Amino acid sequence: MIALVTGASSGIGRDIARSLARRGINLIITARRRDRLIELKNELTERYGVKVMCISADLSKENQVLALYEKVRKYDIDILINNAGYGVFGGFTETDLERELDMLDVNVKAFHILFKLFLRDFKRRDCGYILNTSSVAGFLPGPWFSSYYASKGYIVRMTQAVAEELRAERSHVHVSMLCPGPVDTEFSETARVKFLFGAYPSEKLAEHAVREMFGGKLLITNNTCLKALLMAAKLVPDKALAIGAGIFQSKRKTF
Repeated sequence: MIALVTGASSGIGRDIARSLARRGINLIITARRRDRLIELKNELTERYGVKVMCISADLSKENQVLALYEKVRKYDIDILINNAGYGVFGGFTETDLERELDMLDVNVKAFHILFKLFLRDFKRRDCGYILNTSSVAGFLPGPWFSSYYASKGYIVRMTQAVAEELRAERSHVHVSMLCPGPVDTEFSETARVKFLFGAYPSEKLAEHAVREMFGGKLLITNNTCLKALLMAAKLVPDKALAIGAGIFQSKRKTF
């Protein structure tokens, strides 16, 4: 088997690549930082004996997203880990527009392109796994983190819709969405915000995500408390959710 992992230079993407390599799965890893990719490649080839290809790409650029797909499609990818993404914290009228649009290009546009193109290939072969990285934020409105929350909501609804299409077609392609709470990665540094509570270990989340993906689970999160929160959110009016999320986000510290 061979997997493509986007956003593999750090955090969840890097640790999912490690989890897949432990299972003997060959990898194509991509991110902007080529030095980080080469470091990870050396680690995985030496430790697990798998084949690893590095492709440096900026997924905020549509032409580089399409070029990535064209480079790797000949390898008949079995698994897509659609993970690249980041956040921009702050009031909607205060955040930098260009930085926010770059984020949406990665979180939404690049996600959408890769999801569609690889799913077409997988459906033709009637096999394959796709794991889309979203967040518990994808189920909530997010004052002071509005664009990020909205982008993750896009991933949630798109994955749910496509999963139903595949079910109705009796397809053997499996799609999953990873929706964790705060995770111990470089996310907070990129978003320029500090978590209020302790973050979940990225390595533990990655191993759980890969196991659940191969188990055919649609919604993957990191603990039963978050699952209960997601269930409860369905019963609470959107206005109340927005007020609660706004109070929570306003207490975050920026840097």
